[in-house]
Amino acid sequence: MRDILRRYRATTFLIAINLLLYGVCALASEPFSTESLVDLGATYGWAIGVHGEWWRIITGTFLHAGLAHITLNMVSLYIVGTILETLMGWREYLSLYLASGIVGAAVSTAIHPDGVTVGASGAIFGIFGAIAGYALTHRQHLGNRFGRFLREFGGILLLNLILGFAIPGIDMSAHIGGLIVGFIGGMFSRHPHAVLLWSALTTAAAAGYVMWIFPAQFATQGIIL
Repeated sequence: MRDILRRYRATTFLIAINLLLYGVCALASEPFSTESLVDLGATYGWAIGVHGEWWRIITGTFLHAGLAHITLNMVSLYIVGTILETLMGWREYLSLYLASGIVGAAVSTAIHPDGVTVGASGAIFGIFGAIAGYALTHRQHLGNRFGRFLREFGGILLLNLILGFAIPGIDMSAHIGGLIVGFIGGMFSRHPHAVLLWSALTTAAAAGYVMWIFPAQFATQGIIL
């Protein structure tokens, strides 16, 4: 156990933060209610558009709506997170995780401006994408393993996408936004500094959108009465 914690520091840290905030929400007067999640920092378009609470695109990615939600996400994070942390290193992995989650939340806010969303799914799909981008970039070194990887990993990703579209209440816009950010980041994996730069630029773009562009769009759409 200690060896796992030492080897996968970033994944362990991310899971710990998610579980900590899950525990905080569980102790609320109305655990996992929309009101409690909003109070704790859920991604909420109205609060962002009216009150400028842009930081919700960060905090919302660490909150979950119940036991099944966090269990599925944390198991998925452990499986794919430990793979990417091994392949790319903890700095690049952590930067892509955060960028994918933040961009996913910003995309969700743009498409569902009056919605309330929580969850690490956008970030986790970013990790899926990063692994796919890494494998595509290093396919010559993988040799025969590349074809097997495509079948196995592609099947897992496709299943997650199908479940996302089939189950009501799952925000696929955040998933797809995170997936794209992660995939492109994985394509830069030969150049670690490029991965960090890509993560920084996409994070800054998402933050800039919700800080300056989204509030104006929110007002002109007539949502503010």
